[in-house]
Amino acid sequence: MATMTDDGTGSGHRSISLERLAHARFRATNARGGTLDFGTGEDTDFTPVELLLVAIAGCSAIDVDFITGKRAEPAEFSVTATGEKVRDADGNHLDDIRVTFSLSFPSGEAGDQARDVLPKAIQMSHDRLCTVSRTVQRGTPVTMLI
Repeated sequence: MATMTDDGTGSGHRSISLERLAHARFRATNARGGTLDFGTGEDTDFTPVELLLVAIAGCSAIDVDFITGKRAEPAEFSVTATGEKVRDADGNHLDDIRVTFSLSFPSGEAGDQARDVLPKAIQMSHDRLCTVSRTVQRGTPVTMLI
């Protein structure tokens, strides 16, 4: 596995490695030593499709949290990501991916500022900040190697 010299947030090379744990169950490991188990959904582990939704929602949630959090600490912050898995002439893929934010901020000037910037923060994440959703939207090629 390639090593990273930064904390995973800056520009540069990224890599993960997968290790088979059992039939159709794997453990992903990042360059910092973090691990995540996943599989087919026959148990409580996430599936790869669910992890894609987590990555899209999580990336944007972090962007929005950085922007709004400079103004006020949220009283509530939740994000839901949904998509329709389809099989058609283009093969298996997700359609109609939606990310829904539900945030509230405390009363007062700081909360007002956070509420005011929220729509712009979500739009900025969608249009240029979130590497994950931007990669999906751009349709970046994926190369499989042996």
